[in-house]
Amino acid sequence: MAPTHVPLDGRLVLITGGARGIGAATATALRAAGARVVIADLDAALADLTASELGLLAGLPLDVTDHAAFTALLDSVEAEHGPLDVLVNNAGVMPLSRIEDEDPAMTRTIFEINLFAVIHGTREMVQRFKARGQIGGHIVNVSSGAGRAPVAGAATYTASKHAVSGFCNALYYEFHADGTPIHITAVHPGLVRTELSAGFTDPKGVAPVTPDKVANAIVDVVRRPVPNVYVPAMMKSALAIGGLLPQRLADWTNRISGGERAAMDALDSSARANYEKRAAASAPAAEKGSPA
Repeated sequence: MAPTHVPLDGRLVLITGGARGIGAATATALRAAGARVVIADLDAALADLTASELGLLAGLPLDVTDHAAFTALLDSVEAEHGPLDVLVNNAGVMPLSRIEDEDPAMTRTIFEINLFAVIHGTREMVQRFKARGQIGGHIVNVSSGAGRAPVAGAATYTASKHAVSGFCNALYYEFHADGTPIHITAVHPGLVRTELSAGFTDPKGVAPVTPDKVANAIVDVVRRPVPNVYVPAMMKSALAIGGLLPQRLADWTNRISGGERAAMDALDSSARANYEKRAAASAPAAEKGSPA
């Protein structure tokens, strides 16, 4: 297995959904730590601009729901810059809806981006790491606090992030079982100050975090790999304690904290209009049919 502390100098990293938010913040932090960074994003112009402004190797266009294009991008990055050391599957969407109002097309979009693209990118990198006998390759999949706790008003999003968390943790044990020298990490951010949380009311006692804080946690886990990371770190303990509470007490705590209504009250918020529109158009390949 790779050493406990992994140096970042010269390591090649690809970040999906890297043009804004957590992705751009992570690119900034990794480059500052000495990594060579490529970002990919559905917004080709913004990816190119962000890469130029941050001094990255490249900002490339990518619809993660187009699996053939995802594979081709990995091929082209490695052909130009050498073998990838780290893949950060960060691209994700969080449309809000009561389940009876959710368009089935949106249900598919959420799973295509948040789960199926993550599985595809992970499988591709595992195959590459194994084929070249690369020790210590790392796959970082950005899940969510919703991957550990339910969010009313975002049931499908919650389901997709639970799936990402389960997928990562199953692979962690799979790699251990057969001695595979590959690291995999699920990152669980709480409420983050990005477009995804537009219109949310902050739950009591839970301070939202910045993209920079999530980015720093990703840098730390690439340096010192562990299977799960929570941002903020106290969320790990809070979720563990919450899971032990009797249902009535858990319901009361969720209601008093405001967590029960955090997303529900944002459903019809005008502050989310632009984000919801962009999220609805974020999987063009999937809308045309099954990914290749």
